[in-house]
Amino acid sequence: MSNIYLVGFMGAGKTATGKVVARRMKRSFVDLDGAVEARLRLSIREIFETLGEDAFRAAETAELEQAALSGDLVVATGGGAFSNPENRRLIRESGAISIFLDPPWEAIRSRLDDSDRSRPNWIDDRHARALYVKRRPDYLLAEIHLELSGAESPVDVADLARSALAEMQCAS
Repeated sequence: MSNIYLVGFMGAGKTATGKVVARRMKRSFVDLDGAVEARLRLSIREIFETLGEDAFRAAETAELEQAALSGDLVVATGGGAFSNPENRRLIRESGAISIFLDPPWEAIRSRLDDSDRSRPNWIDDRHARALYVKRRPDYLLAEIHLELSGAESPVDVADLARSALAEMQCAS
């Protein structure tokens, strides 16, 4: 079975939803940011501060390459992973399915805290909103687009994702 990649902005619910999807589909779960942290033995914040964003992005692509070699994974990507054309190509050419989790900005904003220093691209609301607007067209390139209200639980979003996957399989 090919991998399933959850894409979307930080705070969209990719990790929480991915864990539920993986459990229900009896697949392994990979949090891409966690895999990068393990690879570099630094937190995301430390990677950005000491090695720079380019080093983080290179490690992110290397982890995506590793995931593409495996099957039956549910992968929660980092917020910027799907904005890299090389990463999108890797996902697509591996036969995987990408799912864009798309809650409204207000829901994302309510989930994030300006004092959360673990998210290096969350400088403030204005900066984050501009980044969200910039990345959204990339997220829309995913095979499945789940437009969410923001009130759904991870279990609800996992159910929507599984239904969309089933519909996609029936259509092919």
